[in-house]
Amino acid sequence: MIEIDHLDHLVLTVRNCQATCEFYTQVLGMELVIFGGDRLALRFGRQKINLHEYGRSHRPHAQTPTPGSQDLCLITRTPLAEVKAHLEHCQIPIEEGIVTRTGAEGAIASLYIRDPDGNLIELSNPIVNPA
Repeated sequence: MIEIDHLDHLVLTVRNCQATCEFYTQVLGMELVIFGGDRLALRFGRQKINLHEYGRSHRPHAQTPTPGSQDLCLITRTPLAEVKAHLEHCQIPIEEGIVTRTGAEGAIASLYIRDPDGNLIELSNPIVNPA
């Protein structure tokens, strides 16, 4: 049996790499990384999001790469009230939240936004039950 430990990276197909990089670096605080000569990625913690521009995907790639088809949940160390205030300052519309959801390790508090391609981005804090 294989035991998977964590996600290393995922790939987003995007319409405009520059707009995507600006959103993820300026709004969500990720680090822009250039690798393999001219490839772009957004690093956060121990993970990264590789970017493929629509129609110019690197091989191999998903069978049907499509901008705006992803739904990502990102855990943030920043309290959601501060996240919400930051998003409002950046004039990013909030789709829903703050609401309680179920994450990979238990209950999470979440709010939802969309990136420039319309991908749904869930920003969450773990809900810690006091002992």
